[in-house]
Amino acid sequence: MNANPLLHDWSTPHQLPPFDLIRAEHFEPAFEVLFAGHLAEIDALAALAGAPSFANTAAAFDRCGERLERARLLLDNLTSSHTSPELQEVERNMAPRLAEHDSAIYMHEGFFARLDAVHQQRGQLDLSEEQSRLLDLIHRTFVRAGAKLQGEARQRYAQVVSRLAELTTAFSQNTLADEAEYALQLAEDDLAGLPPFLLDAACGAAKARQLAGYAITLSRSSIVPFLTYSARRDLREQAWHAWTSRGEHAERDNRPLAKQILALRVEQAQLLGYANFADYAIANRMAGTPQAVHDLLSQVWEPAKARFQSEKTMLREEAVRLGEPADLQPWDWFYLAEKVRIARYALNDAEIKPYFSLDNMTAAMFDVAGRLFGLSFQEKHDAKLYHPDARLWEVSRNGELIGLFIGDNYARPSKRSGAWMSVYRPQSDNGGKVLPIISNNNNFAKASQGATLLSADDVRTLFHEFGHGLHGLLSNVHYRLLSGPNSPWDYVELPSQLMENWALVPEVLEKHARHAETGAPIAAELVAKIKAARHFNQGFETVRYAASTLIDLALHQRADQDGIDIAAFEAAERERLGIPMEAGMNHRPPHFGHIFSDDAYAAGYYVYMWAEVLEAEAFAAFEEADDPFDPELAEKLHRYIYGAGDAREQRAAFRAFRGRDPQAAAMLKKRGLV
Repeated sequence: MNANPLLHDWSTPHQLPPFDLIRAEHFEPAFEVLFAGHLAEIDALAALAGAPSFANTAAAFDRCGERLERARLLLDNLTSSHTSPELQEVERNMAPRLAEHDSAIYMHEGFFARLDAVHQQRGQLDLSEEQSRLLDLIHRTFVRAGAKLQGEARQRYAQVVSRLAELTTAFSQNTLADEAEYALQLAEDDLAGLPPFLLDAACGAAKARQLAGYAITLSRSSIVPFLTYSARRDLREQAWHAWTSRGEHAERDNRPLAKQILALRVEQAQLLGYANFADYAIANRMAGTPQAVHDLLSQVWEPAKARFQSEKTMLREEAVRLGEPADLQPWDWFYLAEKVRIARYALNDAEIKPYFSLDNMTAAMFDVAGRLFGLSFQEKHDAKLYHPDARLWEVSRNGELIGLFIGDNYARPSKRSGAWMSVYRPQSDNGGKVLPIISNNNNFAKASQGATLLSADDVRTLFHEFGHGLHGLLSNVHYRLLSGPNSPWDYVELPSQLMENWALVPEVLEKHARHAETGAPIAAELVAKIKAARHFNQGFETVRYAASTLIDLALHQRADQDGIDIAAFEAAERERLGIPMEAGMNHRPPHFGHIFSDDAYAAGYYVYMWAEVLEAEAFAAFEEADDPFDPELAEKLHRYIYGAGDAREQRAAFRAFRGRDPQAAAMLKKRGLV
C-alpha cells in the first residue's frame, strides 16, 4: 500500500501524473483509502463547533476530496484514451463504488444541515457573485443528489444511482469493443476511388491490427472518407451497416441496457419530484425546460428537412449522370454529395487535405490562442505520458505559466471514438494556486508515412476541442467547483464552437495552410471555394443532428418506469418525425454514448445547437469589428467567456460580452436555413 503512487504526492514536473508508475491494480485499493479520507473531511466539517458560515462550509467543501478527484480523473482519462482489459475491469468494479461514495457525501445529513443553514441566510451574507454561485451550486448539487429525501426514498435513490453507474459503464465498454474489433479489410481490387491519404491511413490501420493490405475502421476519420470516396457501392453498404449497428450485436447488446437506464432515470427524477428525466436534467441548464429546447428545434427542423429534399434531388440527378442506381440509400449520400460538391463548387476534399496537415493546423490553433489571449505553447519532449502518440506542452500567458496541455490526436483500438476535451486537474486558487492540466483527444487516422492530413471537418474538430481546452486553461476563478468547463452543459459548448470560426480566418490560413509536400500557401481561390461550399449539405447535416436530439428528448420525456423497446421506439419516432431514410441520424440509441455512457448529455444532445446560437452571435461581434483579433473584444472574450467558468451567471456574462441577448437568426443564417 505504501508504494501506491495514487496515495502520495507526485514529484513529476508540475505534478503531472507519473504514468509510467501507475498500474491498473493501484486504483481499487487507493480508492478505498481515498473514500475514507474524503468522508473524514466531510465528517470533520459537519462536527465543527462554530456556527456554519460560507468560509467553513461552502469554501471548505470546495477544498475537500482533491486527492480522490485526482485519482478519479486519471482513471476516467485512461479508460477513455488508452484502456486495457485490466483497466476496464477496474472501471466496472469501481463505477458503483464511486456512485455509492458520491451518495454518502451528498446525503451526509450533518454537513447538509450546516450547508442548508448557510444557504437560507445567503441574502444576509455579504457574498461576491462567485461566492454566491458556489454556495448555490453546492446546495443544488446536494438537493439533486437526494439530500432532502428521507427513509426508503433516500435509500432507493442511492441504489438507483449506483445501478445506473454500472449500466452506463457496461454500455460504454460494449460500444468501445464493437468499434475496436471491427475492420473492413480491403485487397488491391477493393480500392477504386480511394485517394492516397485514405490509402495511407488504411494501410497504417491494417498494420496496427496485424492485417494484410488495407483496413477501414469505425473511427469517423476512417469510415466517413471511405463512404465519401469508395466507388464500390457494395463495400460502402457493408461499412455503413457496421457503423450504424454498433451496440446491437448479440454478444454485447446495448438495447436492454438502454431500456434499464431509461427506466431508472425516470425513477430517479420522480423521487426528486420531477415528472420525467428531461425535466430534471434541463432544470440544471441554461434552457431551463424541455419546452425551451423544442422552441429552438422547431425553428430548425422543417427548414432543415426542406433543404434536405432539395439536396436529395441534386444527388439523384448526379446519380443518374454517373450511371449509379437512382434509389438513393444512406450509404450513397456521402459519395454522391462529394461528387455534387466537386461539380458545383469545384471543391474536392482530396485537393484540400494536403494544405491541412495536423502539425500545421496545431501550429495554427496555437497561433490563434496567442493572438487572442497572449498564450504561448512550449512542447516538452522528456515527459513520460500514457501513450507515444500523446504530446505535452507547457502553456504560458504573458510569460507566466498557466497550465499544461496534452494533445492526443490519433485513433487506436484502445481509445473510444469521437473527440473530447478532458481534465486531469482543474484550475483553482482556494487554498493555493493550482495550475490546470487539460487534454484534447481526437481520432484522426494516422498516416503510415509522411504528414497526417486533415479534412476541413477534421480541422473544425481540432479547433472545437481546442476551444474546450482553452476553457480549461484560461479559467481564472477562485473555487475549483466553478472552474473552466464546470458550467451548464448548454453553455460549455460555446467556447468550443466559437473557436471553430478562427480555423478559416484568412490571416490564419495564409500563414499555416501550407501544402504538405511543396510548402506552397493555400490559394485564395481554394479558400473562397471552401467558404462558398459551407452551406452545401447543411440540410443533411442538420437533419442528422436534430433527429438524434429529438429522439434523445423523446426518450427522456417519458414518465413510465417500465422501460421501452428501444428499437420499436426509435422506429416509431423516425416515422412520427419524418426523419428521411437516406439521412439517418448522427447517433442511433444502441451506440448513443452521449446519452447512455453517462448522464452528462442525457436529454441534452441539444446543447450543441443551443451553444451554436450563442457562438454565431459572439463571432458576429468580431465580424462587425472587421477584425478577428480585435484586442478589446478578445479581452472581453477572456473575461466573460473563456476565463469565467461558472463564476458568472451565463446570460449576464454573454450580455456583458455581446451587449445584447442572443437570437437564433445568426445561427440559422450560418447554416443556410434562411
